[in-house]
Amino acid sequence: MSGEARPGSLLVASVALADGVFDGTVVLVLDADGDGALGVVLNELSPTALESVLPDWVPVVSEPRLLFHGGPVSPNGAICLARVRVSGEEPPGWRRLFGDVGLLHLDTPVEIVRGAYDDLRIFAGYAGWASGQLESELEEGMWHVVDAEAGDVFGHEPLELWRVVLRRQRGPLALFSTWVDDPTQN
Repeated sequence: MSGEARPGSLLVASVALADGVFDGTVVLVLDADGDGALGVVLNELSPTALESVLPDWVPVVSEPRLLFHGGPVSPNGAICLARVRVSGEEPPGWRRLFGDVGLLHLDTPVEIVRGAYDDLRIFAGYAGWASGQLESELEEGMWHVVDAEAGDVFGHEPLELWRVVLRRQRGPLALFSTWVDDPTQN
């Protein structure tokens, strides 16, 4: 299903998107309005070790305990996504995005974080679009908009996420999960 990007939806790169930046990515939309949109790439690892930038957070993040590359904008900044342990609770420093998944402020003391969340992942940088830019890319068929699931954000095999998300879609979109780079093999 391709539709309107909204907070909590996924942008799945189409096979036509070959810009060298977003090829094969899955982006969780964090905000989208008339001023533009922003999100984090869920399926790319950062070359920077989490221990080197946020050592106190290593024990509380989900496996794999790594820093993720959230996108090309502000690569020295960090965004944390967390799934609350008790549904319906809103711990300090956390803001709901969809279901039990939300944004967690990294200024929150780690002592408060321990035990409050089932899953936690940290992203360096983010993806951003100016007003009208994402809409234009959607019209050009560069992205597929689909619903997100908590497992998309915190799965144990993030590098396989593009295929996993496409495979669960209904109709022709699911066929792209078998896509390979060599067109003679498709």
